[in-house]
Amino acid sequence: MGYPDDALAPGEELLLHRHPHWKALIVPAAILLVATPLAGFLLGVVAARLDGVAATVLSVLTLLVWAAVVVWRCLVPLVGWLTTHFIVTDRRVLVRTGVLTHTGIDIPMGRISNVQFRHGLIDRMLRTGTLVVVSAADDPLEFDDIPDVRQVHALLYQQAFDAHDRTAGDPHHARRHPHEEDTRRKAW
Repeated sequence: MGYPDDALAPGEELLLHRHPHWKALIVPAAILLVATPLAGFLLGVVAARLDGVAATVLSVLTLLVWAAVVVWRCLVPLVGWLTTHFIVTDRRVLVRTGVLTHTGIDIPMGRISNVQFRHGLIDRMLRTGTLVVVSAADDPLEFDDIPDVRQVHALLYQQAFDAHDRTAGDPHHARRHPHEEDTRRKAW
């Protein structure tokens, strides 16, 4: 069993597991594609025009700057993308992020009161967007770059609706159907 299956409770069913949309990796990939040839060009210029200690120092400096840019602007976003998980089960929504510092959010389906999504023109073309989940007592939580946000929205709405139906059918639960109360008033 691998992640996220090992994060599930016994009997809990995994319905959806997503990383952020791949568009989050466009800028890091573009930086890599620009920085690498630029570093190669600078190394070629240094090798052609200088020799000795100056060439060695400038070559090492060029490689260090290139490595720093690649790690900071390419590798860190890639690892962040790989370690960000948006998970929907039949009981809850889980969001997990982080490598060194792990953070997590769990929202029980029965506590979700509203599910929204928004996406602009580019997001619609890429089939991504922002998912907004409102739980009973908390401020809305926004999850950016959710792939296939409309389908995730529909799934999450259906699961939350089903959870509310199950809760309403529980005899230990105090909520009543609104028509039930009206009927009692009329009977008096």
